Amino acid sequence: MTTLIRQLPRLGFAKWGLDRLAIGLSGLCLVHCIATSVALALMSAAGGLLFSHVVHEVGLVLAILLGALALGRGVLQHGYMLPAAVGAFGLGMMAGALGLAHSAGGGETLWTVLGVGVLAFGHDLNYRATH
Repeated sequence: MTTLIRQLPRLGFAKWGLDRLAIGLSGLCLVHCIATSVALALMSAAGGLLFSHVVHEVGLVLAILLGALALGRGVLQHGYMLPAAVGAFGLGMMAGALGLAHSAGGGETLWTVLGVGVLAFGHDLNYRATH
């Protein structure tokens, strides 16, 4: 384990590993949102962990933590605030979506997917500013 930690800079993790991880998490969130919407459309009664708000709240907390680490580190490295501002806007969209109705007409999925896309764009800007 110690050897792996020492090799992280050489593997490129130190340069943009957090942004890559955050973009991957955004992709998982996108897949979850689309799969949930399709499942809700196909099933008359939905339930279980996949549809629970706890999943969304935990996912948002993970996104906020990764965003603060990766985007905050980027500001310190390259000095540009735009990637962090774009990422924060996406996180705000995702947080706001939690307050919307958890149904097909409530707009939660639409605003979450848009927020995830904006957040991933912020991480991409962060990566480009670093390199």
